[in-house]
Amino acid sequence: MLRFLIRLAIYVGTAALALLITSWILPGFGLSLSGFIVAVAVFALAQSILTPFIVNMARKYAPAVLGGIGLVSTFVALLLASFFPGGITLTGIDTWVLASLIVWLITALGGWLLPLLLLRGKLADPGPAKK
Repeated sequence: MLRFLIRLAIYVGTAALALLITSWILPGFGLSLSGFIVAVAVFALAQSILTPFIVNMARKYAPAVLGGIGLVSTFVALLLASFFPGGITLTGIDTWVLASLIVWLITALGGWLLPLLLLRGKLADPGPAKK
């Protein structure tokens, strides 16, 4: 359970960091302070629900696109998060493409590296008792 909570915190934290960095880098990506928490929550929830769904759909109907699932689910999660007022705003096709790439890259790296760093050797399931 503790491992799950740590992974959840890592996921939400990388989503927040990715949205912040993207708002600093891209002029067409707006993130208001008042809607930041809502944007992070909506993005993280949408991403966690959409990724398995899109993977299953791609596996069934278009196996050639399985490699781009992370980008597709990131784009759709950004789209959903942009529907909530006071959250994020994206203007221009180039901003949508670059934002999807930047957010995907940051969340993918964070989701891959942070568990390795934070959970390595810690919280390991206890094996059989040694005598």
